[in-house]
Amino acid sequence: QVQLVESGGGLVQAGGSLRLSCAASGGAFSYYNMGWFRQAPGKEREFVARISWSAVNIYYADYVDSVKGRFTISRDNAKNTLFLQMNSLKPEDTAVYYCAADSRAVRPGKSLTWSDCDYWGQGTQVTVSS
Repeated sequence: QVQLVESGGGLVQAGGSLRLSCAASGGAFSYYNMGWFRQAPGKEREFVARISWSAVNIYYADYVDSVKGRFTISRDNAKNTLFLQMNSLKPEDTAVYYCAADSRAVRPGKSLTWSDCDYWGQGTQVTVSS
């Protein structure tokens, strides 16, 4: 059983940066593919980025005005921690951000769905003011 706890959210002005962390415990973090999702008020939860257990494969959401080029996902397996560095933040990035763990050894494709994952964190609020 893996427990995931996000931190690092907060209030930031547009153009600013935040670094989210997701601390894992209770399981073999280095064996899991990991992902970040977000859910804005009144909107569906959406995929943000994912990283393979080895950090060799990294993918970002590929929708219009996506996070690609502004956000960076990374992990430190020695510290059982997942990160999301968020730069050039925009008001539309305002959301609750969640990390999630996917136990499947090989995850095909470039995206990840909430139901693909086996464990999820409680979320951390990110608010970007204009």
